[in-house]
This record gives sequence, C-alpha cells and structure tokens, in this order.
Amino acid sequence: MICRNVYQKKLWSSGDWLRCVYSSIALSSKADGGGALKTYLILFQSQAQFFTLPATPFRLNSDNKFYSWNVPFGIKGCCFTTQAAADLPVNGMVDVPLAQTGEGIAECELLQWFVQEGDQVEEFQPLCEVQSDKATIEITSRYRGKVSHVLHVPGNIVKVGETLLKMSIDENSPAIQTLEGSEPIEVNDSNKSDSDSHYSRLGKAKVAGVLSTPAVRNLSKQLGVNLEDVLGTGKDGRVLREDVLSYAARKGIFVEGSASNASSAQQFLGGDEKHHDVSFTNGWQYEDKTIPVRGFQRAMVKSMTEAAKIPHFHYVEDLNCDALVELKSSFQNENSDPDVKHTFLPTLIKSLSMALNKYPMLNSCFNEEFQEVILKGSHNIGIAMATPYGLVVPNIKKVQSLSILEITKELSRLQKLALANKLNPDDISDGTITLSNIGAIGGKFGSPLINVPEVSIIALGRIQKIPQFSEDGSVYPASIMTVNIGADHRVLDGATVARFCNEWKLFIEKPELLMLRMK
Repeated sequence: MICRNVYQKKLWSSGDWLRCVYSSIALSSKADGGGALKTYLILFQSQAQFFTLPATPFRLNSDNKFYSWNVPFGIKGCCFTTQAAADLPVNGMVDVPLAQTGEGIAECELLQWFVQEGDQVEEFQPLCEVQSDKATIEITSRYRGKVSHVLHVPGNIVKVGETLLKMSIDENSPAIQTLEGSEPIEVNDSNKSDSDSHYSRLGKAKVAGVLSTPAVRNLSKQLGVNLEDVLGTGKDGRVLREDVLSYAARKGIFVEGSASNASSAQQFLGGDEKHHDVSFTNGWQYEDKTIPVRGFQRAMVKSMTEAAKIPHFHYVEDLNCDALVELKSSFQNENSDPDVKHTFLPTLIKSLSMALNKYPMLNSCFNEEFQEVILKGSHNIGIAMATPYGLVVPNIKKVQSLSILEITKELSRLQKLALANKLNPDDISDGTITLSNIGAIGGKFGSPLINVPEVSIIALGRIQKIPQFSEDGSVYPASIMTVNIGADHRVLDGATVARFCNEWKLFIEKPELLMLRMK
C-alpha cells in the first residue's frame, strides 16, 4: 500500500487537499456487481478536516462513477507512510533490508549482530552493525516484533536493498517513517490523550538502563557480564569496552568467553604473551591463510587503483623545525587541560592552510569528464590514520576558520573515533588535501599516492637532529623534517608546488609570521 499527499488546485470542488491511497486489496460493491475495485480515493475538504473529523468521507471511483460513504477513521490509530507494499507486513512477517547508508554506497560488510533469532525487538533498537568503505553504521529496527530468521552472518557482504532478516511483527504497530524535508503538522485536538504524545517522540531511540554503545552491550552479552554491575568510566558514567574487559578480568570469566575476547582482554591488561612450543614430530609445517579484503581496506584498494592511473610527480624539501619544537613545548608547558595533548601536527595543519590561501590550486579537484578544475572553498585537510581496521583518512573541516587549539581538539576526536571504528560518513567525506604523517611511525620520508579526487598529498617524515652548516661554516644541530609532496601533473606543475612549499616552509620556520597573518 502506498499513501501520499496530493495537492489539487481546481480539479474537484471538494477542496485542495487530497489523500490518495493505492491498494491491491480487492473490494466488492453492489454498485458494480461485485467486481474487484483496486483504486480508491479519500477526499477531504481541507488538511485540517482530515486530522480532526471523527468520521472520514470516502469517495470510491469505479467505471467513472463516484460512490461516497463515511467510515470512522480519525487521527488516532492511523499512520501514513510512503513505503512500498513489499515493505509492509504480509501474514505478520516483514523483510528488513539494508537501507541506503550513504551516497554512492552499493554494499556493506556485516560486522556483528546485536540480536538473534527469537529475540524480541523494539522500535529503533539496534539490529546489527555494518561497515561500508566510508564508515561504520548501526542498523536500527523500524518495527516492534520478534526476529524470525537471520539471513546473513558476520563477514558477509550485503547489497543495499538486500534483506538482512525477517521479523514477525504486530500488525497493529506498523513502522513509521519520517520523510526528509517534511515538517510535522500540529493539530489542536481537545480530546487528545496522553497516549497520543507517542507520535511526538518518534525518531528518538528508546534508551534505558546503563549508558553504553551497542558494541559494548554485545561484548558484555558474550561474556555474560551484567552492565549494571560495571562501573562506567566514560562521560556521564558511560560504560566503555575497557570497563567491561577489566570487570571480566577481575571476575575471571574469560575462560567462558570467546577466544577473540580473551585475546583482547589480555592485550588490554598487558599480560604476558604465551608462546606454544612448536612440535617437530612432522617437521616444520606452514599453511597459507586467505584474508578477505573488507571495510576500509576495500576503499583503499579502490582509491589506490584509481590513483595509480594519475600522472604523479613528487617534490621533496627539508624543513627546519627548531621553532616548531619550541612552540610545541611552550604550548604543553602552558596547558591546563588534561584532555588536550599538544603535538606538532596541529601547527603544521594550520600553517598548511595559510599557504593554501596563496596557492589554492593545491586545494582543488580535477573533473576528468568535463576537463575542469574545481577550486575548493573550504580547507578540509585529511589526516591519514593507520587503524586496526585499515587505513582511513578523516578530515578536519574548514581549517582556515579554526584556531590551533580547535584543530588539536578536533584531531583528537577523529583519532579516537578512528581507533574505535566509529567514524561517520561526514568525517571522511569532502576532503580537499591530505597529510600522511608517516614519521610518527618511522622513516625519513615517503612517496605518497594522491587521495582521489584530490590533486595533492603530503608525506611528513620524522623530525630528527642532524648537523647543519651556518653561513660562516660552523656546524650546529638542527631539527629537520623531510616532506614529500605528491601532485597530479595534469593540474599542477613543479614551479607551483615549489612556490607553495616555500610559503609553507616560511610559516613553519618562522611561526611568528603565522600568528601575524592568522585571522
């Protein structure tokens, strides 16, 4: 069944607002000899009349004739939706598909289930967690009912629109959707009871008990831990994954848990690693292991394959970071917030944005189809992060409007979400230029590949003390960082990149100029 609002100007004299209901249910009437009537219209004198009349006038159109009657059909107990008939319950059963999780997303990997067959489910309760090549997302239920059949297991790749599970639902409690761009209609009804306020609370998740994420609840369920017994150390008393692992370790219940959970707990608690002796009875035995490419790794495969088609060139430069080291030490010495940790990266990000103001071509993207370059207004600077789930590049939005302290806090937020695999699509979309801080791990410098559709990427080497010569020939130590700028040669030339790097280098080696020009 599909119900829609239709606005008519002058077709019927009954008024402008119509409510059209299309149904495949066969109806019979004496007026047409019992034939099947498959289309009927509900007409109202006005929008307000529909929501307030205790009895609704129906007008049936069959063989170009109209038949009218009244049916008690007030606002209480009625619900309108734009779902197709296939999504509505059939014999009390409904398919729950994988919804569209973002623009351009065609499939997702199923990470974990929060429910099992036979579980009772409430509206807006998390059902499962999926991961696309952009983000990790929780899928919630639009229905209240019972899980009848789970069609996929963790690790499966599920197409958008494909059924995840089947549910047996209460047909008196149909799913309710809020349409994008629509506004709620307020109706003044003196007979409205307190139960009607249910509709004003739609869209809010039903949260009860201990504050925790679905992943933490799932972990506690696997370990048999009651979250109410766990002391939460997160914000507002939220129970974190570490809290559950610590509690389970103290209770000594990891033996009953899964091997993966025990491994995670052992790693968290810093326990000694146990090495099993290798049996030499049959000599050395080695086996191949197939590892499926999932999540962010799939995104890396796709983006790097595209990047390999782009003609790259690289520009390498050494930056004197003595002033940067002093500035970072000064920030840390004056820091009174224990949640803020000052590093070199926020100042490098801000100085990069200042240099982009003069050389905006490096903050652009190339449209190959139309052979045009789009200069991006916002400096959305991406930071490549290596996580247990693969390489991901979240970006800090509108860096040109942020202070160094604000960049520091946003960078910390993105790092925490990336390590927890909780980045949302907005965090990793619309980047304009990328920094790869490979020096944080090791290496003098790298030769990075462009993060398509951007036209430039910068690899930062580690800062190290090396001898330098002054103008009079004396030797002195200096903190030097080698950077390598990878550029799309279809858009950028060597001279432009060199001038840009000189501007950026000036801000890094003389941060007082950075402070002078910041708005």
